[in-house]
Amino acid sequence: MKTNYIMVILAILLLTSCDKDFLNPDSISTFDNKYIYSNVDDARKGVNAVYSYFQQDAFRSRLSNNMCGNTDIERQSGWQTTADRYQIWNLDALDSNGDLNIVWTYAYRAIRDANIAIEGIKASGNLESTDASVKTTFNQLLGECYVIRAYWYSMLAYYFGDVPYITQAPVAGQNFFVPKSPRNEILSQEIQNIIDIEEKMQWADQLPFGIEQINREYALGMIARLSLQRGGYYLTPQLTMARDSDYLDYYQIAKEYAGKLITLKDRPLPTDFRQIFMNQCKFLTPLNQEILWEVPFAKGSGDVAWNIGITVDGGATAKHDYGSGNNYMGIPVTYYLSFDSKDKRRDVTCALYKINTDFVPEFISNVNNIAQGKWSRHFLDTPPGKLSAKGTGINWPMMRYADVLLMYAEAENELNGPTVDAQNALKRVRQRAFDSTDWITKVDGYVAQVSTSKAAFFDAIVDERGWEFGGEMIRKYELIRWGIYSDKVKETVDGLKQLADDAFNGVGTGPDYIYWKLDDKGNFIVFNPDSKVTAAPDDTWKRQSFLLQLHSNTTTYQEWITKDYANYYLTGPKPGVARYIFPIPTTAIQNSQGTLKNDGYNFQ
Repeated sequence: MKTNYIMVILAILLLTSCDKDFLNPDSISTFDNKYIYSNVDDARKGVNAVYSYFQQDAFRSRLSNNMCGNTDIERQSGWQTTADRYQIWNLDALDSNGDLNIVWTYAYRAIRDANIAIEGIKASGNLESTDASVKTTFNQLLGECYVIRAYWYSMLAYYFGDVPYITQAPVAGQNFFVPKSPRNEILSQEIQNIIDIEEKMQWADQLPFGIEQINREYALGMIARLSLQRGGYYLTPQLTMARDSDYLDYYQIAKEYAGKLITLKDRPLPTDFRQIFMNQCKFLTPLNQEILWEVPFAKGSGDVAWNIGITVDGGATAKHDYGSGNNYMGIPVTYYLSFDSKDKRRDVTCALYKINTDFVPEFISNVNNIAQGKWSRHFLDTPPGKLSAKGTGINWPMMRYADVLLMYAEAENELNGPTVDAQNALKRVRQRAFDSTDWITKVDGYVAQVSTSKAAFFDAIVDERGWEFGGEMIRKYELIRWGIYSDKVKETVDGLKQLADDAFNGVGTGPDYIYWKLDDKGNFIVFNPDSKVTAAPDDTWKRQSFLLQLHSNTTTYQEWITKDYANYYLTGPKPGVARYIFPIPTTAIQNSQGTLKNDGYNFQ
């Protein structure tokens, strides 16, 4: 199923134009648009062209993971060089930044092709067809286009703020020099478009490609996610964090549509947290479970387990055929140690090992190399080859059902405080994280403790979303809409410094040293994952410096601690504010013939 769907997308991708301008009116096909949307088969191909941009680097490596740090749960150093990705990690990207240009360009190409498809579908007459199957299919296709277009506008708003809002297919003679529209006006309309179509869309179990095709579950979840973005905080050109006065209206929408999915298509959360992501590494796409929609990558495509996931050392001399994979976004040890020791999500999310060239697990080389453990190329059933790197074919999760439950809990709390409904949604997520024998304390007791006030429950939601979605690279957007991005990274830096001081002074309770080994089956195990011990029980355990590595005899703290986050809270254009908005690329400014400019945000 997966391969067939992807090959259709890739075939359509080869037909797309390579225009120089993001508003160039070139069609997605040499065929007449009326013909394409006159029948189900060709219309499906036309809409697949809109999907094709998820196969481009703009999404595949950048928006899915590469550009989504730094946060309190994922990090990368951006200060060592002025290369494009490092500028983004350091929040000081120039308008000449190539990565930003790629994202801007392909976002508007995706929007352009979505607009072409939307107009073609609406003009076809098939939305009112007397053939029930045709009518259903065309409404589903229309919904897919609206959801994809909304995704790209959501990302443009997060990275560039106010942007041109294009909702018409390009035609000759049209004014292509469109000024910026306020981000919240764009989000409001995109939310409404999905609201208007979602009831005519189909559930994943009614669709030929299941969770690899945008479905009604994901549409409902996107209404909630976009509404929380619309109702959340955003950075103004004056470098202040603000939210519009009607924000509660959008929390109400988020609650309503998250609740609608829970009511109409509830499902138990799978009890095995690891299996959710192992399914992706095994090319399994179960219906009515955790994943609502995941971007499908064909074998030989996709960057999952190449630039994100457990490190695998490969190459021509390796004793295995799994190739090489690295991890661009390490996990701060503060996040690793924030987990309850009984939380099953910790060891799935945070990998303390890598796979070496002998195909043997070994401890990570440094405390700042904790990897996202949810994916790895060495989990693949079929090795992709010694010299392989990219192209694992592992899908990327776009939304999980746990996200819907936590969005519902968050919205309900914002509107009405920590009601029983909000508490129960939080409990459902925490129950999977702990053995049932611990639910009395770790679930019921914990939730009761954090439900004494709206503020306490909100803090618990912030924590829970961190523990649940670590490594899935959505934290940046959450911290932005909560208005606490700068605060959370400062909290992380302070926490890292405290761990370094405590370890150096011998007063900490965490693992100054980690003791590890391989068991009789070759599995990597750790004796003291989160606690300080004076020695291992016997000499079969290897000792590795851990928290002590945070200290530097020269600079007191390792440089990455003081520099990775500096521009997020301390040395940026306005201390205490993370300037996460980037300048519109030079090419777009030039092509706009004076319509667009990079004003505000203290851009140079």
